[in-house]
Amino acid sequence: MNGGSEILGHLLTRHPELEPLGNEILRAFEVLSETFASGGKLLVCGNGGSSADADHIVGELMKEFKKKRPLPECVRQSFLEGYGAEGAYLAENLQAGLPALSLSAHTALLTAFANDAKPDLVFAQQVCCLGKPGDTLLALSTSGNSPNVCFAAMTAKSIGLRVIALTGKGGGRLKTFSDVLLSVPEEETDRVQELHLPIYHALCALVEERFFPYDAS
Repeated sequence: MNGGSEILGHLLTRHPELEPLGNEILRAFEVLSETFASGGKLLVCGNGGSSADADHIVGELMKEFKKKRPLPECVRQSFLEGYGAEGAYLAENLQAGLPALSLSAHTALLTAFANDAKPDLVFAQQVCCLGKPGDTLLALSTSGNSPNVCFAAMTAKSIGLRVIALTGKGGGRLKTFSDVLLSVPEEETDRVQELHLPIYHALCALVEERFFPYDAS
């Protein structure tokens, strides 16, 4: 955990106001590590700027973030043996990743469900369909009270997922449905989001260090 200690230490040095969350950030890292190590996936949801954060998080997990992530050698060999020059291209350029999905990215589904059913359940519906025991939901809400995010968290807990919540001060309703609450000490939406970003960057860096510890540069 030497690399991990450095990552967390750097976060708390740059943002000392997050020092009280140090243990909870480590807990979130442990939940994510257990999720990916067991073959589970991460579902992420949020509204507005938090929706953009959800997409951002998925982007850091599904491809290289700070480190090279070569494919497992068995996969590389399968490409090389099966597809010649094209296989070599795939083996050289595809990257290992960690499975994550942003629940605000499926525009057709979101608009269809909002139009045909209940708009406040658009995230919960996806959790119900995509979530499996062993997966984790990362729920972002600056207030902690966004109904669609809270309903997603309730659904996640009901079907065996763990929930990590990123919120503003106090945690709102989400703290009731969360296994790990990362409640930053701000209340204004923009200030909350400014502190969410370094937290999730640190979490993405921590899990990358956990699953891709070697230097493949």
